[in-house]
Amino acid sequence: MILLMGVAGAGKSLEGRRLADELGLPWLSTGEFLRMLVSGKRRKEMLAGKLLSDTEIIELADKIFRITDTHEEFILDGFPRSLGQADWLFAQHKAGLMTITCVLYLEASEKVVKQRLLSRGRQDDTEESIAKRFAEYEAVTVPILNDLETKGIAVHHINAEQAPDQVHQDILKVLKK
Repeated sequence: MILLMGVAGAGKSLEGRRLADELGLPWLSTGEFLRMLVSGKRRKEMLAGKLLSDTEIIELADKIFRITDTHEEFILDGFPRSLGQADWLFAQHKAGLMTITCVLYLEASEKVVKQRLLSRGRQDDTEESIAKRFAEYEAVTVPILNDLETKGIAVHHINAEQAPDQVHQDILKVLKK
């Protein structure tokens, strides 16, 4: 599995779809699944920028993995987002239930992310929720990259502030190595 990681607005979905089409791989987006499967009070909280608990996200990830052949290569977008989720995913990898090929970390500044998210016009993309998500991402998710690297998983840093075609070319160069 190729993990696509980056803050909301870094271009994970754009690149996930593009890579999936070009490489002929399934693209599994936790964000898309969350928008489809979470309802009621939790959906309102999610739209306000609140992250779901590790337990809720891991249950969702488990559902996602049941609909694909995890022994074949696929692209996973937006998971893990915490050390607890990363530990769970690495345990699946270590148990041979799936293989983490690498992490593609799409890096973008808060300024660029804010501009992109406000222009896409989704209800959950307010200045306040964007700032909160960016701060939470920096504090909670970024340490996952170091954790995965110490466990022997290749983490490739991609400049996601470039034009989409250049980001894509940079990713393809990394994947061909």
